[in-house]
Amino acid sequence: MPIRAAKRAEAARLKALFEAEGAQAVEAAILLPAETLLDLYGEDIRARAYVTSDALRGEQMLRPDFTVPVVQMHMDHGAEPARYTYAGEVFRRQEDDAARANEYLQVGYEIFDRDNPAAADAEVFALIEGTLKGLPVRAASGDIGILTAAVAGLHTTDRRKEALMRHIWRPKRFRALIERFSGRVEVPPTRQALLAALEPLENLPPAIGLRTRDEIGKRITALHEDAVAAPISKAEVELMEAILSVRQTVPNAVERLRDIAVDMPAISTAVERLADRADAMAVRGVDVDKLEFEASYGRSHMEYYDGFVFGFYAVGRPDLPAVASGGRYDALTRRLGQGDEIPAVGGVVRPGLMLELSEELAKGDGA
Repeated sequence: MPIRAAKRAEAARLKALFEAEGAQAVEAAILLPAETLLDLYGEDIRARAYVTSDALRGEQMLRPDFTVPVVQMHMDHGAEPARYTYAGEVFRRQEDDAARANEYLQVGYEIFDRDNPAAADAEVFALIEGTLKGLPVRAASGDIGILTAAVAGLHTTDRRKEALMRHIWRPKRFRALIERFSGRVEVPPTRQALLAALEPLENLPPAIGLRTRDEIGKRITALHEDAVAAPISKAEVELMEAILSVRQTVPNAVERLRDIAVDMPAISTAVERLADRADAMAVRGVDVDKLEFEASYGRSHMEYYDGFVFGFYAVGRPDLPAVASGGRYDALTRRLGQGDEIPAVGGVVRPGLMLELSEELAKGDGA
């Protein structure tokens, strides 16, 4: 069977498995409005998406994933609760690694359900894990919700919290902000000079580029407020660092995070969600005693997830991307739902990588 046909056959098999679990099969357009994706991810999305345009529809992007269009479809006219599955190509620009595919098949499973988020998380993870049974893969997991809860609980200004929230998915920038907001590093001299030059605000130019005088004034006011704000305390910074350093099996991670929550109560609810999820996973046969948990997992490549995150990786093949991945994206439903929202979680598998690992396993057995 030709390679492309084999991948499509494997995708069809996986999709049928998900349909057998009660998922409704759906499709998504290959060309998506760029405006929606840019609103969600900012200009960073251009670095990994193919962009095109026409006179009538404006700027569009080749589908970088299925989650956004599936959420949009559900929020427009989906019933509750709902389970969906899909299969098709996604497209990702590759500027640094020519060996990585810029077009590949994904098969997904998504749950929209208000009743029991922990059970839904466990259902998705266990189902994805089941499709990979027999393959040489290891699982990794995390929870973005614990970190966002920690940021929300900091004793600092709302502006600083908003800045940290925006950059949770950019670890280096997040670290730089923590360093500055805690007073560990000084305000850059260039910013100090700018504030001095534009004080009072009457010194503002009428416009800079596309920014109006009013927009510039608001930004300068925000910078002044930040300059006089009290630093984040050493104790809170150390607690944040303690959270980010957690990398253990799930049961041990729960206990460690509970210890941290004694001094940072803001994360308590998120930690108990992790514990509830672990219990629900165990009920579904997941060996949580061996499941890895890393508090920082998913921060550099899973922007729209805001809770549970997971991935499965080929053992001994660090050159390969995740064979499967997923997580919870409640906030995405709020942003696309125009005021409506619903808890949602999902995951995708890559049939092409599954076939590659199966072939390697067969060759190894035959050696």
